[in-house]
Amino acid sequence: MDLFLIAVLIISLWVFSLFVVLCVSSCKPSMVSFLFTEPGEMIGKKNILLVIAHPDDESMFFSPTILYLTSRGYNLHILCMSTGDVEGKGNIRKEEFYQACAILKVPLQQVKVLDHPALQDGFDKTWSHDLLQKFIGEELINRDIDLLITFDNCGVSGHRNHCDVHHGICMLLRENSRRNIKAWELISTNIARKYSGPVDIWLSILCSLHYPRGQMYCLVNGHPHKSFLAMAQHGSQWVWFRKLFVLLSSYTYMNTLRKINV
Repeated sequence: MDLFLIAVLIISLWVFSLFVVLCVSSCKPSMVSFLFTEPGEMIGKKNILLVIAHPDDESMFFSPTILYLTSRGYNLHILCMSTGDVEGKGNIRKEEFYQACAILKVPLQQVKVLDHPALQDGFDKTWSHDLLQKFIGEELINRDIDLLITFDNCGVSGHRNHCDVHHGICMLLRENSRRNIKAWELISTNIARKYSGPVDIWLSILCSLHYPRGQMYCLVNGHPHKSFLAMAQHGSQWVWFRKLFVLLSSYTYMNTLRKINV
């Protein structure tokens, strides 16, 4: 009986949290944008670059951020540093990535996938931070980018390629400190929070209260079904455990972004 009550409480909390997620994201006026410079002053529609490591990172981890930005008219670009060719499916995964970006309303002309021999997918592959900052820096110039978004130093899943992308961007920021490029990182959480679904909204909000104003924001996904639909475009990766991940992952329902200060 006790186990039954615990199960009922957990399910009730999950459902209530999902309801809150859906309601919060639809509130008017919308949540405070993390593209503010000073309190009360908002940057106009700027060019934003999301940098990821592999096709499907955008759907598994960053879909709340992408949907938040595209729904509010921001000019979002996505740079994927590899084709994810670890299983020899790089060309397939590249096309799947384009299809997922279309679902997420990112124009295909603003999506780019690299296939450099020194930047190949793999847990055992170390990517050069110099090379990463070179390619990302070129994209900053070519796209006139004002703001970067990427993984934090733990890379959400701990994948070495994710972590290397973060370090490459930090190197870029240090070497271009005079340009005052703003950058944000997706916060990695422990395994309990990662698989708590929408329930993590409460902990995310509490954690954000411990940071100075303007240093952390929780972006809520009011349309989690679009995350499922986007990830489903990655047919070569859409196996049972990834379906469970998208269902249970807090990264489907919200993203907590922290400002990168180097």
